Amino acid sequence: MLDTSTPAVTAALVRVDSPSVGGDGVTVLAQRRTVDGRAHGELLAPAIQAVLAEAGAKPADLAAIVAGLGPGPFTGLRVGLVTAAAMAQALAIPAYGVCSLDGIGASLPGVALVATDARRKEVYWAVYDQGVRIIGPAVDRPADVPVLARRSGFALVAGEGARLYPDAFGVPVADEPCYPSPRVLAALAADRIRSGVDGELLRPLYLRRPDAVEPVARVALP
Repeated sequence: MLDTSTPAVTAALVRVDSPSVGGDGVTVLAQRRTVDGRAHGELLAPAIQAVLAEAGAKPADLAAIVAGLGPGPFTGLRVGLVTAAAMAQALAIPAYGVCSLDGIGASLPGVALVATDARRKEVYWAVYDQGVRIIGPAVDRPADVPVLARRSGFALVAGEGARLYPDAFGVPVADEPCYPSPRVLAALAADRIRSGVDGELLRPLYLRRPDAVEPVARVALP
């Protein structure tokens, strides 16, 4: 399981079994998380190696790759998705994508809003009712989000964006989770893993255009 949609560079090795009474059959065997929004490329590969070593596993032991699709800033998110796609192709195993905000919102009680840092003084956000996403994902200024989500009646906000702009939402800010949970992300893909459905094209949820664009060719005037 890989997620680089936030400053938290996350890799985890997860076992997915048949669900049992009182459990979903998802167990985290090893995980690594380092919070550094400027070093996704440098941190992800060592994190993958570390979780495999801790669990005594090899890449050939993997049966599927789960990746957080974002939303997230272009560069960091791209690192995780390219890595996930490359591993899946090299190992001839399926890859499954999950909205990264769901890795926070799916574990929240009641009606809750998740907000992560989108930079440019904006947040990526979504609203959940008993863990099910009912609005979003979207990207907006923090002050605009309560207006856009007012009909949901959210009573709690979680995520890094909530910590950055605690006064913008008008409801209590949850201490945890702040970043997507690898166990929750894997659990959201568990049914697909168990059924062995074909892998998916990992389409990133950028929600806005990247800062860097190709220059427009100059047209010579006659």
